[in-house]
Formats: sequence, C-alpha cells, structure tokens
Amino acid sequence: MSKEKYPTIAKALKAHALSYPETTEAFPWGESAFKVKGKTFVFMRADANELSFSVKLPHSRKQALALPGSEPTHYGMGAKGWVTLRPTGKTSLKLLQSFIDESYRAVAPKRVLAELDRTV
Repeated sequence: MSKEKYPTIAKALKAHALSYPETTEAFPWGESAFKVKGKTFVFMRADANELSFSVKLPHSRKQALALPGSEPTHYGMGAKGWVTLRPTGKTSLKLLQSFIDESYRAVAPKRVLAELDRTV
C-alpha cells in the first residue's frame, strides 16, 4: 500500500466506525478511540507513513492474525481477543470494515445492538 493511501483508508475506517449508533470518538494517547456508550471498540493510529488499528474479534481473531502485519494487541489486550492490524495493499477495505463491525457488536450493549439491527 503506498503511503498516500493511508489517510484515505483511515478516513474510510473512521467514517465506518462513526456510522454505528451511539458512537463517539476520543483521542487518548495521541490516537483515535471509537467508543459505544463509553466502551472502546476501535483504537486507530494513522498518518502518512503508517496505519494501525486494534479491534476486539471474538469470532474472526484467527483469520485476522493470519494477515500480514497483524499481531495480538499489546498491554494484555491480545489475551482478551484484541488484534492489531497494519493493513497492506492486499487487505480489502470491506474485510477491515467487517472487523470493525464484529468489534462493535462484541462491545456494544444489547439495547444498542437491538437499535442497530432495527436500522439494518
């Protein structure tokens, strides 16, 4: 993936994360944290040279870890199902968005998920 694509992909991932009900963005540690009802479902760091994001993947963790540039998230979060991805040009945006969807669903309260399922 060429360097100029990182901001474009980051913008698409941000828009996707913010499209879910009751989602907000915060900026701890110099990165974006997308939260639903105060619970983080995506951590993302992006600039012209790098894009990385972490998501909770209870179902597709193994698939995500098989992708180039991915690893269990540090700080003990990997043991709880979190994966950090550094997308390459071979990783489809649709797949990355599906990981965000899974993470949102893993973290969101049931009431919020019911709202999401009514709008889909």
